[in-house]
Amino acid sequence: MDPDRRGNCQGTGCNRPRQRTSVLPRDARQSACEESCRSLLVASQFHLADLFETAAAQIPDRIAIKSDAGHLTYGELNARTDRLAAGLWAQGVRRGDNVGLYMMNGPEYLESLLAAIKIGAVPFNVNYRYRADELRYLFDNAEAVAVIHGAEFTPVIDELKPDLPKLRLAISVDDGIGQTRSPTYDELLQTAPAGPFERHEDDILLLYTGGTTGAPKGVMWPHKAFFFACLNGAGYYHADGPCTAPGDIAARASGGYHLSMFPTAPLMHGAAIWSALGAMLSGLTLVLDPVRSFDPVAIWDRVEREGAQMVQIVGDAMAIPLRDALRDNPGRWKLDHVINFGSGGAVFSESVKADLRQFLPNAMITDGMGSSETGVSGMAIPSAEGMMRLPVNELQSIVVDGRLGTVGETGFVARSGNIPVGYFGDPVKSAETFQTIDGTLWSVSGDTARIDDDGFMTVFGRGSTCITTGGEKVFPEEVEEALRTHPAILDSVVAGQKDDRWGERVVGVVSLREGCTRPAFDEVKSHLSSQLAGYKLPKALVWVDAVKRSPAGKQDYRWAREVAASA
Repeated sequence: MDPDRRGNCQGTGCNRPRQRTSVLPRDARQSACEESCRSLLVASQFHLADLFETAAAQIPDRIAIKSDAGHLTYGELNARTDRLAAGLWAQGVRRGDNVGLYMMNGPEYLESLLAAIKIGAVPFNVNYRYRADELRYLFDNAEAVAVIHGAEFTPVIDELKPDLPKLRLAISVDDGIGQTRSPTYDELLQTAPAGPFERHEDDILLLYTGGTTGAPKGVMWPHKAFFFACLNGAGYYHADGPCTAPGDIAARASGGYHLSMFPTAPLMHGAAIWSALGAMLSGLTLVLDPVRSFDPVAIWDRVEREGAQMVQIVGDAMAIPLRDALRDNPGRWKLDHVINFGSGGAVFSESVKADLRQFLPNAMITDGMGSSETGVSGMAIPSAEGMMRLPVNELQSIVVDGRLGTVGETGFVARSGNIPVGYFGDPVKSAETFQTIDGTLWSVSGDTARIDDDGFMTVFGRGSTCITTGGEKVFPEEVEEALRTHPAILDSVVAGQKDDRWGERVVGVVSLREGCTRPAFDEVKSHLSSQLAGYKLPKALVWVDAVKRSPAGKQDYRWAREVAASA
């Protein structure tokens, strides 16, 4: 099967133009074409590898990934992951083995995830900003058998391995920074495809939580539940909506809206990997950035350069600097092609959304809500006060003292149906979060909400961070958003501190916007008084250089409580 002079594949029944921009050498591109010319298999189960292979077979020449390394088509991506999967198997990785993904954003992250699930292994996300002790806990808790890591992390892997007897295999990816060590990622890519491998739609994906309110926990998602709860059954980009049968993925990929998406957050974060996988199973083109540091100017440069039509972020931590870059560089970018600017996984303030609409005239600004334990709960509808609102139905409600809540009650947001099966290796926490109520299993999140009389619930925020002052409950997110409306305040986080009179008092931890003078406390309090009830107003402010957030953009409330103690 040789390319003709026009660069077309001459395999039986195949006359597809060859891609001219590719990260693969010519002989590997020919091999990729050969493999993608095999009979188009149709998925018979909701296993993500089956679904991806079916989608890729429909659109082998469409660009799947654009990155600094070049372009990868769906056919090339499928061929590479077949070889990488065989390489993992040859190195002793087996069905059910947990495989850590410890690298920056790039094609290798998605390839590693796909390769692992192709052989029935269980990929899990690793926070690349963790220090040695945090990583030691994570790998030990996950009972990791293998890790695929950027070469820059080789020294810390070497430090950890003596303490992790189950960690048998470390595969280094050439990231242009560190020194690779055999077995390398590129060596595994030389393995001939093998299989078939046993797969089931109840195979597990392991998603570790951010650990902002406690130690990270591994949420066990069956593939089928993950596909529907986190990826909307590949229904976001097709007129027919979510798949009703596995074979529907072929039409979702080939007949949906061919758009390009740029997930700006680290793929180790749930919201980012959900966006990326959902896009790939729908035949979209992904734009990837290494995200070594969040540079809003570079982000907008890439959006314009690559023509990204959809931009995905995680809350105000990303939205505010992106907005400020637009303000500070008027007319620098042409962004008329952007049709969606979406957030998920963290608070996205209404005031920031309003500002962004001025710069993105053709974009729908969306705000999704969900959690590692529930998947995507839906697109939030803001209340008059700017709080999130979600529909209440047979699959989504609140739980109050072990029962489903009713109108007027406040409890914890919960989902049933397609949900995780528990936390890995933690039956106690699993029993607390995954509760059987009236014969139905519900995943109970840490988000607190009140059921209103119009069929919706108003979501206040994380119950574990709720402050009780003078007998009244204060949800930090509401105060944080109000603080960020002050022109001199760049970012904020709110925590409670013990108080002899009030039980707890509200303390704001804030950072100053560049070029502004620090306002007096009374001036800030006066600004807030038109937005918040008196008991919600901070009793003190602590000014810091920067509000600490996780790589996923979420505030670190443990850090905030420590800082607030100095007030």
